[in-house]
Amino acid sequence: MNIEQQIVTTVIAAVKDLYNQDLPENQLTLQDTRPEFEGQLTLVVFPIVRFSKKSPEVTAAELGEYLVQHLQEVTGFNVIKGFLNLSIADAYWLNLFNNKLLEPSFMAIKPNGKKVMVEYSSPNTNKPLHLGHVRNNLLGYSVAELLKADGYEVIKVNLVNDRGIHICKSMLAWQKWGNGETPESSLMKGDHLVGKYYVIFDKEYKKEIDALKLEGQTEEEAKKNAPLIKEAQKMLQDWEAGVPEVIELWKKMNGWVYSGFEVSYKNLGVDFDKYYYESNTYLLGKGTVDEGLEKGVFFKKPDGSVWIDLTEDGLDQKLVLRADGTSVYITQDLGTAQMKYDDFKMDESIYVVGNEQDYHFKVLFLILEKLGKSWAKGLHHLSYGMVDLPSGKMKSREGTVVDADDLVAEMIETARAKTEILGKVNDFEEDERKALYYNIGLGALKYFLLKVEPKKRLLFDPSESIDFQGNTGPFIQYTHARIKSLLGKAGYDFAAKGIDTATITATERDMIMLLARYPAEISSAAKTYSPATLANYLYEVAKMFNKFYHEVPPIIKEENEAVKLHRLNLSFVTADVLKRGMRILGITVPERM
Repeated sequence: MNIEQQIVTTVIAAVKDLYNQDLPENQLTLQDTRPEFEGQLTLVVFPIVRFSKKSPEVTAAELGEYLVQHLQEVTGFNVIKGFLNLSIADAYWLNLFNNKLLEPSFMAIKPNGKKVMVEYSSPNTNKPLHLGHVRNNLLGYSVAELLKADGYEVIKVNLVNDRGIHICKSMLAWQKWGNGETPESSLMKGDHLVGKYYVIFDKEYKKEIDALKLEGQTEEEAKKNAPLIKEAQKMLQDWEAGVPEVIELWKKMNGWVYSGFEVSYKNLGVDFDKYYYESNTYLLGKGTVDEGLEKGVFFKKPDGSVWIDLTEDGLDQKLVLRADGTSVYITQDLGTAQMKYDDFKMDESIYVVGNEQDYHFKVLFLILEKLGKSWAKGLHHLSYGMVDLPSGKMKSREGTVVDADDLVAEMIETARAKTEILGKVNDFEEDERKALYYNIGLGALKYFLLKVEPKKRLLFDPSESIDFQGNTGPFIQYTHARIKSLLGKAGYDFAAKGIDTATITATERDMIMLLARYPAEISSAAKTYSPATLANYLYEVAKMFNKFYHEVPPIIKEENEAVKLHRLNLSFVTADVLKRGMRILGITVPERM
């Protein structure tokens, strides 16, 4: 039983003994003591006052006396209004460290028997990944890793939007103006090449619209009547009809894009267990519509279109099938959701999609519930905000969005420049330097994007993110490297462990308390699908280690072998927590920097 459980049990006994009242456990709140007060754990006394019929201060003092008398781990207390601050014996923390934190089982993953799917990335195959995709990919990957660390079986899924009018625009432009250009002939990544023709289509389309407007057509008329858009629509019809030459061109250009995406995914350090393609799923959902009509969940309008009325749920009426029998996005999503469940029978399914789709997912999940899908309760939309850049901080390939590959390249270059200024890599081999610059650059990018709660819009400054001080990825990476250097110089051997020392410093005690929270932090972050709480916890761990490192005399020179070994053990566990936690965020911590 840990100290928190012991205190709760003893407080319940105290209320019975002192006030002859039965105190429900859910009335008790125990929290870490605020740093300005003495003590390590604080009991909130206000809910107990109605049982004691005394003031908060008197109640707290009586409970404090009882705890000191009945629990040897509690060595003292102080009362601040209705808060009882408890001092816990150093021997308890040392015992906790030696017999729990140093055990391999402390950070072992215990399977919970549940399966969860995380769907993220979901790119279009008409252009490269951009800054928004970067946040999506990093968030999806880290949430998946968090859930794995909390004991889930995790399936990472990418639903690729590989069909539709936007794909045909790139295909048509390449057909008209490509002159047979390929990624090999142009030395361009395939996704950038296809994106280039999407931009060309847009420019030529706008020229046609302007020309038609000069002839007297309205903006809307010109957009519908421009020859290019009509050709693109015809190409889409040919694709749906399976015209061989259109299918062949589609496969060729999508192949270029997938090769490009794989490079981007590798650079970002993300992966997937299963790809779904909209070209295989866009006809799904029509069976679900029939099912909904049979159950009376959907209704037909006179024109033959199928709808659902969600006005009683505070939403609106939603079209689920057009009058001509063609599907809309929600139709496809209904079918795909069923297919994914049929494939994997998961307990939960998380969609990592930007907050502009909040309403769409409310409707989707509600429809599935109304259709009686038992698994619909396990669906969750992990909604996230936009990423902005300070004006002029980065070039963008199209003048509108920041390309993911450009961003990664700039992060690596910024890491190189900042690291070389510090002059600490002069003895590194060239390959080692390249790996270090990559790890620092990507670590800075990932940490900066993940330390902010997903729902919040954020401003990303590449230069600010690569700082070796403050709440940044490189600061945590540098702390890990510092610990590894210390352990190396000390010739540390983890096999020698569990050392009892007469006393520990206040900072050592605070470190043990903080490190002991690691499993709970993982569980808490996994429950809320928030890598941000884990990221900020790891920053606190790194900050606490640096405080400890500067407070105690040089560890290697410590003459008391028990004290020295205990501090090396403490350093080792800190490095292990940082490494494991950062790995969940997709960040590599270097052994030396």
